[in-house]
Amino acid sequence: MRGSVIQTFESVAVSTRIRLARNFKDYPFPNLLMKSSHAEEMAEEITGLIAAELSRVDNFVLYRMKGLSDEAAAFLKERNLISRELILNRAVSAALVSEDEIISVMINEEDHIREQYFMKGFDLAKAYERVVGIDEAIADSIPFAFDEDFGYLTACPTNLGTGLRASVMLFLPAVSRRGIMRRVAADLTRSGLTVRGAYGEGSGTEGDLFQVSNEMTLGLSEEEILELVERAVSTMTEMEIRERERMKVEGGMALCDKLRRALGVLSNCCVLSEREFIERTADVKLGLALGILGCEQGGDAGMSALDDLLVAMRPANINRLSGEALSEEGQNEYRAQHVVHALSDLQLYY
Repeated sequence: MRGSVIQTFESVAVSTRIRLARNFKDYPFPNLLMKSSHAEEMAEEITGLIAAELSRVDNFVLYRMKGLSDEAAAFLKERNLISRELILNRAVSAALVSEDEIISVMINEEDHIREQYFMKGFDLAKAYERVVGIDEAIADSIPFAFDEDFGYLTACPTNLGTGLRASVMLFLPAVSRRGIMRRVAADLTRSGLTVRGAYGEGSGTEGDLFQVSNEMTLGLSEEEILELVERAVSTMTEMEIRERERMKVEGGMALCDKLRRALGVLSNCCVLSEREFIERTADVKLGLALGILGCEQGGDAGMSALDDLLVAMRPANINRLSGEALSEEGQNEYRAQHVVHALSDLQLYY
């Protein structure tokens, strides 16, 4: 028995993120703040002001980086709630994360604040509306650094203007594996967009996951940026679905065998490295998208559950789940056991 072919945005667009970069008018930017003899005092003042404002919006958990263990920081980074740069600035940095992990406000990373809103699927307008609410709550009591000609002032020129970065995580196995990703990336670059790996700038591509986002924020309105990214995502989604159809026809039984084998390994393994898990999960997701594999809960639901599993099976997340700091070998064994049970609950089938 096989599932039905999935030709939906949900099978391509994994998640949406809107990020706003802001600095405060009355404080030195983080790169200068860290050189001040009063750096920690000013950083604590900034953190306190933001925490007080956000407490009126939602329930947030405050993480001060200087008091956070490397393991706890890695856990948050694996969940895309903080960045590598925030960890590097741990003497002055912090993060406020909503209890549902949808909102993350990083403090004293490259800019005073990086406000982020995450959601599953593809809805740039909704995500933007939600993060603007956070932005306005902070701006009501702490004036931002703003110039009439240049807009919001930021540490990096690429964020100058609106300070808005709109990004969508896309699952593009057909475009990637059929060797046309480089051409697509070049076309996007010429349009003022950029393509990065799953963990942003400097990260490699893994699991056929790619982030598409605007490169520049100056000279465009927020609405124009959202429209630019939305058009690109729509075009790439249509391209991916067409390439999947060609891939299925041309791949024949060899492709069917590869994708079924991936499910067989994940469903029966005793040891599973992170790399193999990511690669074989991408194969299973592709199998669901092509209808070569099926899921009792529906193909889209199966792919969404596998996306959640990809995060849960990162090293620091495994340690959190297991309740102890496991060795790499121990993590590989735990990952195998957890994945076998998770796939059994999902009821995937050939």
